[in-house]
Amino acid sequence: MAGIRHHTPLAATPRDELDRTLERLRSRAAAWASLDARARARYLRAAAAELVRVAPDWVAWAVREKGEDPAGPVAGEEWISGPMVTVRFIRLLAESLERARWDAPRAAPRPGGRSSVPVFPETLYERALYPGVSAEIWFGPGVPPSRGAPYRRGDPPAPPGVALVLGAGNVGSIAPLDALDQLFVHGRVAVVKMNPVNAYLGPLLGQAFRSLVGEGFLAFVFGGAEAGAYLARHELVDAVHLTGSAATFEALVWGATPEQRRRRKAAGRPLLDKPVTAELGCVTPVIVVPGRWTSEELRFQARRVAAMVAHNASFNCNAAKVLVLSRDWYLREAFVDALAEALRRIPPRRAYYPGARERYQRYLNAYPGALVLGDGDDSRLAWAVVPDVPPVAGEPALSEEAFCGVIAVCALDAGGTGDPEAFLDAAVRFANESIAGTLSCALLVDPRTERALGARLTEAVARLWYGGVGINLWPGVIFGLGTTTWGAFPGHTPESVGSGLGVVHNARLYDRPERSVARAPFVPPLTPPWFADFPGGARLGPRITRFEAAPSASALPGLLAAALWS
Repeated sequence: MAGIRHHTPLAATPRDELDRTLERLRSRAAAWASLDARARARYLRAAAAELVRVAPDWVAWAVREKGEDPAGPVAGEEWISGPMVTVRFIRLLAESLERARWDAPRAAPRPGGRSSVPVFPETLYERALYPGVSAEIWFGPGVPPSRGAPYRRGDPPAPPGVALVLGAGNVGSIAPLDALDQLFVHGRVAVVKMNPVNAYLGPLLGQAFRSLVGEGFLAFVFGGAEAGAYLARHELVDAVHLTGSAATFEALVWGATPEQRRRRKAAGRPLLDKPVTAELGCVTPVIVVPGRWTSEELRFQARRVAAMVAHNASFNCNAAKVLVLSRDWYLREAFVDALAEALRRIPPRRAYYPGARERYQRYLNAYPGALVLGDGDDSRLAWAVVPDVPPVAGEPALSEEAFCGVIAVCALDAGGTGDPEAFLDAAVRFANESIAGTLSCALLVDPRTERALGARLTEAVARLWYGGVGINLWPGVIFGLGTTTWGAFPGHTPESVGSGLGVVHNARLYDRPERSVARAPFVPPLTPPWFADFPGGARLGPRITRFEAAPSASALPGLLAAALWS
């Protein structure tokens, strides 16, 4: 590991250097397009090894820049959401390309003419490390499951091209994963414009992917919104992928002012007239199906939701933002109290993301009855719960992603402990019609209520308009599994972009997915490592990152011990 130092902010890449970077990428686009699956896989294997080497610096820099203790629990969070997620996806994608077998597994029928294929767990290792966790990719009505379109014989190859990836500033794995999607799924060489918030990772990513960078297939550049707009409109850029906000997408594609956007949309003349895919966030709901819970179950679910709020200081597009409950559930008030207590026990995190304090204050001004939990200050914002937000479309808590450590509680006048089906029907309608976004959603349901619901739970999932649905699971896990897809529910357009266009990840290269659905036990045997109170993440993180690069039976006992003894 190299010596850690507080990095010097990186200067914006000069325009003439941006031009030269694009010219080199353009000159190498045809060479990349000509490589077959196995040749491309070799670049992934090289990147996995290099990424493991730079991972300690990645984590140390990220934790320090986020204002946390490099030896504390946040280090484990950074290991798992950063290097581990990235190296796992690289290895999974390399496996797919090396096998180059594109037959789809047998599909299971799903409601409404849909179907699904299992994508997790695939190995005994995964069953051991993630007990009880499973995931499927669903396909829309009448869409037969297939995979590998970019590599199947007989399918036209993707034309050579140059993609711009506008990196996200909140999670370090997003920019490299988005770049790999452009390279290995869309067949384009890529330039990544790092977000200023985490631009310090750019040099490390350049080292990790030096086999691709050295061949002129990938480049990392630096700068703010001006550099991003310049690159996006450059004649040598064929396509753009953005992870960020809908406001950024609107300004880039349709214009800087509301009037410009209105006129251009009416005329069908976008300012940026090239393919643009995007992941743009969500007001993520957690739907709590009413049931009879034990006190242990109630406390665990409160910890689970608190973890969905607190991870990465709540600067996640999949952070829990609205708790949806039945007003008639006998545990409603007790659960809100338990959630508040669980959040109170989590130390406040530094508000490292730009604009967080202003968004937080705006939220509290809109809801003066919010419960502010613990001791915060201007640099570390206390967690907040708004206990009774009206379940009405247009409420600020439902229509605007807070992107800070707050969660609203909405009680629906439907169902109750004795009628979970009526509640589910109302909650699905409410989430689809009154809460902004279609990226991610979670449902909490105890096993007794799930058995009573039977197929009606799956039917409710089918009616949800979300690209990632976690049953007793934070949807952020869907982001990290690698074999699952990540992106908005299909149906958005550039004119009405919602949570975005297209999907990423999807390491098994399934064609035309509708969503990913994952589930976990209601109370798992081990505390999940993404929980805010998981104590051993700094010890587990390096081990599981090395394991995901090259799984082996000999490494498994030590890895399980680290998870068990944490």
